[in-house]
Amino acid sequence: MRPLDRQAMALVVVTLVADQLSKELLLDYLLKSGSSVTVFEGFFRLVVVWNRGVSFGLLGGDRALPPWVLSGVAVAVCIGLFVWLRRTDRPLSGWGIGLVIGGAIGNVVDRARWGAVFDFADFHLGQWHWPAFNVADSAIVVGVGLMLIDSLIGEKQRAP
Repeated sequence: MRPLDRQAMALVVVTLVADQLSKELLLDYLLKSGSSVTVFEGFFRLVVVWNRGVSFGLLGGDRALPPWVLSGVAVAVCIGLFVWLRRTDRPLSGWGIGLVIGGAIGNVVDRARWGAVFDFADFHLGQWHWPAFNVADSAIVVGVGLMLIDSLIGEKQRAP
């Protein structure tokens, strides 16, 4: 296995463990505390939100897709990303892929355990409110960001 593959797989494991551990600890704590804890008044709360849709609750309403459909899509994406990982030699892309796979698997585990994804980080400022999210979601966003940055840097490096 190449060093980049090992690094990406380490990120998958670290992301998955951090995601599941944070969810286990926070769900227990929040359920005992009344399902919401203010961390920074007017800015950040820990909450219990069950996301039955995809990222940020999209497609989650009354007609949410069954958890097994969303999990199947996530597994298919992970397989595609793994193939991409095996073909790339670019560290930013490899690390991004590791973070996305780890985050996707973390949310698949939630759907298998609870039928929905447990989100807990709730940021708001005045009337502006960001949908609740978790460690897996954060890893996915950072991973996609790394892949985008790598694609932009790579384009500049290839330009004549």
